Amino acid sequence: MTDPQIALMMLGLFIIFVFLGFPIAFTLMAMGIGFGYYAYFDARRMWRGFDRLDETAGQWEQWSSWIEGFYNNRIFDLFVNQTFTVMSNEVLTAVPLFLFMGYIVERSNIVDRLFTTLNIASKNVPGSMGVAALITCALFATATGIVGAVVTLMGLLALPAMLKARYDPSFAAGIICAGGTLGILIPPSIMLIVYAAATNVSIVRLYAAALLPGLTLVGLYLVYIIGRSLLQPSSAPKPTADEVPDMPMGKLVMMIITSFVPLAFLIFAVLGSILFGLATPTEAASIGALGGIFLAFIYRAMTWQRLRESVYLTVRTTAMVCWLFVGSYTFSAVFSYLGGEHVISEFVQSMNLSPIQFLIMAQLIIFLLGWPLEWSEIIIIFVPIFLPLLAVFEIDPLFFGILVALNLQTSFLTPPMAMSAYYLKGIAPPSLLLTQIFKGVMPFLFCVILSMVLMYVFPQIVFYLPDLFYGR
Repeated sequence: MTDPQIALMMLGLFIIFVFLGFPIAFTLMAMGIGFGYYAYFDARRMWRGFDRLDETAGQWEQWSSWIEGFYNNRIFDLFVNQTFTVMSNEVLTAVPLFLFMGYIVERSNIVDRLFTTLNIASKNVPGSMGVAALITCALFATATGIVGAVVTLMGLLALPAMLKARYDPSFAAGIICAGGTLGILIPPSIMLIVYAAATNVSIVRLYAAALLPGLTLVGLYLVYIIGRSLLQPSSAPKPTADEVPDMPMGKLVMMIITSFVPLAFLIFAVLGSILFGLATPTEAASIGALGGIFLAFIYRAMTWQRLRESVYLTVRTTAMVCWLFVGSYTFSAVFSYLGGEHVISEFVQSMNLSPIQFLIMAQLIIFLLGWPLEWSEIIIIFVPIFLPLLAVFEIDPLFFGILVALNLQTSFLTPPMAMSAYYLKGIAPPSLLLTQIFKGVMPFLFCVILSMVLMYVFPQIVFYLPDLFYGR
């Protein structure tokens, strides 16, 4: 077999191992080292120590030279260098800080207050409870960026309230599942940090570029919720006075000040300091982490146990991301050295695709990969395969990244592997069937696809803010 054929076999075996359930990070490292040992195998270089042995050398010296030569393969040098590169990446420093901020905010008891306040404030809006749930999901998801945490917490908080208010079960479930995924798109998004680290795109420009698409998607969700509530009132009945009591304006304003304003201020302070150049993403993330601790103290939710849990979950998630990067970098370096990227590039170019056709093909592949894989694995492993082709088709990596971020919303919403649906089913009442949740998320899936079409047709939705803030 030629080296490019071995590279393609390497990629195929990796996909097979993923479907078999092997840990992805360690599979990447094992396959990178295994195939890299073959790729960089040079017997003369590796066992040149034998040339220094004289005829009187004993068996121990010969075995020592052989073992030393076995580990003298360049793949081990590459693996160590890639590990050092990942661990010293300044962009990734922001990941644990944003994660810590999210886990602390999750435990600060602010979400139940926020949902209650928004529910009362929007009681005269069609589908008011759904609107309140979506806005709460969007704010909470933006603060945490952890889909499972948002869907689970909002499922415990908002779903029973909506079911009690006689909402259509599938409609209520769809709102929570769709809203919970927004954190991987709307800044300060951890996914965008990972994309920036994998592609060397400016994280500041990425954050600016993601704002309008994120708000567009939220707007589409709200239009659907309000529109369905108007056209089909039985799916979202108007709340009664017992379900949502009337509140004096002064008390409502105070509730907004004590629940909505602190979290919104924390998010805008972190994001604004990044966008306006007042702080680097890492510095802003540290401010956010400190702000999260401050909020937890204000709401009297900070305990040693909750702090300990937040630190533990932060370390665990950060370690997973970093080792995924180490494995991906090693795998990609060997794959490229064997000529795999060149084969894929030649194959795609031979199809004579237009830029728009290439974008559709790439997004379709990422859409399908979203069924078995999580966003972190897609960003770190598969997106870099497309990067060399972006220059060929004259596609801006910034634009491509935002499309990928939008596309990955579907990976949490698309049956049969819609993880948001499974998160919600795990804590939902037994009467709510998984098929009902799948039915509820489908309209929101179409909203995601519509938002991607809008990005294709009106690319200035992506480029307007980066060009406004930082120039072309």
